[in-house]
Amino acid sequence: MQILLAIGHGETCVCHLEATFGWRQAYLSQHLMALRKAGVLLARRDGRYIHYRVANPAFLDLIRQVAQIQGATLPELAPSPECGCPNCRCKREET
Repeated sequence: MQILLAIGHGETCVCHLEATFGWRQAYLSQHLMALRKAGVLLARRDGRYIHYRVANPAFLDLIRQVAQIQGATLPELAPSPECGCPNCRCKREET
């Protein structure tokens, strides 16, 4: 749930999710793979970077409602100091 909320309505690469949660890349990749196989996430490769987005925005709205009911904090995607992906959010935010 936290991964989906962090990705939100845009798309992001793994480096930003690592910076957001402080999880190892291997651990995070296992979760992303399971979400992809379940059809919850879509992936797009850009060179050596893979960008993820939620497959169905209506599903994301439902997850947000559940998180609010549970009192879960809504994560904000953190910029990654090691980001090198050409089309990530932090590049758009810097301009």
